[in-house]
Amino acid sequence: MSIELRRARFQNDGRDIVGHLRLPPGFEEDGRYPAIVVVGPGSSVKKQAGAVYSEKLAERGYVTIVFDPSYQGESGGTPRDTENSAVRVEDIRCAVDYLVTLPFIDEERIGLLGICAGGGYAINAALIERRFKAVGTVVANDLGTAFRRMQPQADAVETMLAAIGKQRTAEARGAEPKRNAWLPSEAEAKATGIADPTLLNAIDYYLTPRGHHPNRTNQRLFTSDALLLGYDGFHLVEELLVQPIQVIVGGKLGTTFSHEAGKSLWERARNRKDFIVIEGADHYDMYDKPEYVDPAVDHLVALYDEHLHA
Repeated sequence: MSIELRRARFQNDGRDIVGHLRLPPGFEEDGRYPAIVVVGPGSSVKKQAGAVYSEKLAERGYVTIVFDPSYQGESGGTPRDTENSAVRVEDIRCAVDYLVTLPFIDEERIGLLGICAGGGYAINAALIERRFKAVGTVVANDLGTAFRRMQPQADAVETMLAAIGKQRTAEARGAEPKRNAWLPSEAEAKATGIADPTLLNAIDYYLTPRGHHPNRTNQRLFTSDALLLGYDGFHLVEELLVQPIQVIVGGKLGTTFSHEAGKSLWERARNRKDFIVIEGADHYDMYDKPEYVDPAVDHLVALYDEHLHA
């Protein structure tokens, strides 16, 4: 028996959100199943890292859903290529609204998994969404903190915010929207002498056949950078995150800061279950490499089996 893949479509504030629903082997329409909402990394679409984990969790008996964020991929919304943290969090909650309309979903057994920036968005959603009964993260990152930390100069954030204000003024007066690349191309990386192994691994994943998908544009609307600079996905974790949480990180620290972010998240959570280090794994290795993904899934299944089964 194999996994059945169905297209899913739901709404967030009038925008069509397009996703994939995976049904486990032996699925029966009149059954009642636990479900997991899978939230992919920033800029990712549903057929990338999120699909890897969705497939493996479905193989273990869970209905899973993964989707393109608002303004990206097949999902609706303009301006395109916007990375709006608040909207991405609401996408997650709308996915639950969709799941609870399906007769084969047990609404008391819904879990959440966030990967990379999707981990930060997942945590932020779980703070106010009690329909999630357990939360797993893989190389979770608060994109706002990471984005601020990655700026090279001490005054870079203030310089960027000033530039974004000028760009908004220009666009209000009729200028074309400005977009920046999430990642340099392989050729640009080579020409500029980029040697950071984590960044090179990101380029290898997103911009080569290893993980590339044409629905991911690799473009980010410049004016939406202000939303990232002002975002803190882990704010109020100590007060509002009550669900059992599992944090999985790669053993290599790298330059995404996800290892440190995951450790901080776990230490701040009041209902922490496991902090798991996948030795030898870089941040982006955790997206698709079986030798690292498979043990992570084993740990996630242990969490979900404990908290999502009657």
